Amino acid sequence: MKIVIDPAKCQGHARCYALSPELFDVDDYGQASVRIEGEVPEALVEVARLAIANCPEFAIAEVD
Repeated sequence: MKIVIDPAKCQGHARCYALSPELFDVDDYGQASVRIEGEVPEALVEVARLAIANCPEFAIAEVD
């Protein structure tokens, strides 16, 4: 599983970072970015999907 963030959709709520700071980072404005390039480690897949489900702007997506 890989995840991406659409920066045009991200509004800086930082819910993803609150749920998984291992996977996400935020800048001074709350704009999120993915910390891990490539495959999400198996131990973090569940929390990655939780972050996707909790993004109010649907800015995070799972990609193949």
